[in-house]
Amino acid sequence: MRRLYQPYLDFLKLPDVAALFAVAALSRMPISMTALALTLYLRETLGDFARAGTVVGAYFIAVALVAPVLGRLIDRIGPRLPLLVTGWVQPLVLSAVFFTARWHWGLPWVLAAAVLAGLLPPPLTILTRTLWRHRFSSDGERRMAYALDSVMTELNFTLGPALVGLMVALTTTGVALVVAIVCNFLAFLVFINSRALSHWQPGEGGERHWLGPLTDGRLVLYFCLGFGLTFCLGLFEVGYPAYALAIASPGFSGLLIALNGFGSALGGALYGTWRSHKSLEQQFAITLTVLIVPFVLHALLPQLPVFIVVAFCGGLAVAPALTSLTLLTTRRAPALYATEALTWSSTFIISGLGTGMGAAGYFIDTWSLTSTFWLGAGVVGTMALCAWLMKQ
Repeated sequence: MRRLYQPYLDFLKLPDVAALFAVAALSRMPISMTALALTLYLRETLGDFARAGTVVGAYFIAVALVAPVLGRLIDRIGPRLPLLVTGWVQPLVLSAVFFTARWHWGLPWVLAAAVLAGLLPPPLTILTRTLWRHRFSSDGERRMAYALDSVMTELNFTLGPALVGLMVALTTTGVALVVAIVCNFLAFLVFINSRALSHWQPGEGGERHWLGPLTDGRLVLYFCLGFGLTFCLGLFEVGYPAYALAIASPGFSGLLIALNGFGSALGGALYGTWRSHKSLEQQFAITLTVLIVPFVLHALLPQLPVFIVVAFCGGLAVAPALTSLTLLTTRRAPALYATEALTWSSTFIISGLGTGMGAAGYFIDTWSLTSTFWLGAGVVGTMALCAWLMKQ
C-alpha cells in the first residue's frame, strides 16, 4: 500500500504542487454541483424532466461549443482577462436562470438564460490542465499530475452531486441551486487569487491557422478517440439506471454509477505510479482493450452481483484511458495551441458523453438493454484497434 501512496506524497511535496491541486479540487466541485442542482430545480419549477433536460442540455451544448473559442482567446491574450469576465458574469446569468424559472417567465426565457450562462463558463478546468503542462516538463511528472487530476475529477463528480442531494433532502431545490451558484463564484475567487496563474507560460510566436490544432491530423484522431471513449461512458450513465429499473430496484442505479466512479478513481491512482516501458500509445491501447470486457460481461451476465463487481472493476480502466489520452494530446499539441487543443478535446469529450447517453436511450427503447452494452463493446473495440494501429 505504501508503494501506492508514497510517490504521490513525494510528488505533492514539490514546490506549489499541493496548493495547485487544492485549488483545482475546490474550483471543480461547483461544476458537478451545478449540473444536478439545475436539473432538480428546473424539474420542480418547469414541471417535468423533459423541459428541465432541454434547458440543461442546451446549457452544456453551449459550454462545449464555446470551449475552443475560449481556448484560442487564452492562447492569444493570456488567461487573466477571460477568467475575470466569465468569473464575475456567469454567476449573474445563472441567477437569471434561477429567477426566470421561479417567476414562471416561460421556457424560452429560461432557455435563453441557460444558453448565455453556458457561453460564459469560467475556464477553470481547462486552465488547471494546461497549467500541468506548464508546471511539469517530464512525461513521468505529467502522467502523475494528470492521473491525480483524473482521480480528483472522479471524486468531485461523486461528492458534488452527493452534497446537492443532501441539501435537497434538508432544504429545497432552490436553496441547492443558490448554494451551487455561490460556490461557483467562490471557486473563481479562490482560483484568481491563488498562485496558479503564476505558472502560466505564453505560447510561442508563430503563424496561426484559423483551424488551430484541427490542422494536425493526429490531434484530430485523438479528439475523435476522446469522443468515442466518452460515448461509451455515456452508455454506462444511462445503462445502469435502466438496468436498475429493469430489476425493479431503482436505488441500485446510483450505487452502480458510484462504484464505477470509485473504480475509475482507484485506476487513475494506480496508473499515476505505473512504471512501464511501453509507449503512451500502447498504454492507451491497453486501457481501451480492457474496457471491452465490462461491456461484454454486462451483455452476457445480467445478474445483479455480477453487475456490481463488473461496474467497479470496469471503472479501473476509465481514468487511465482518459489520462493517457490527455497526455498524448498535450505532448502532440504545439505551445502555440496549448490551451485550444485541450478545449477542443473537452468539446469532443462532452459531446461524446451526451451522444452516448442519447444513443443508450434510443437503443434501450428500440431494442433492448443488452443491445446497448453490445454497442459499447463494438465502439470501444473499434477504438482499441485504431489505437493499436497508431504509429509509435
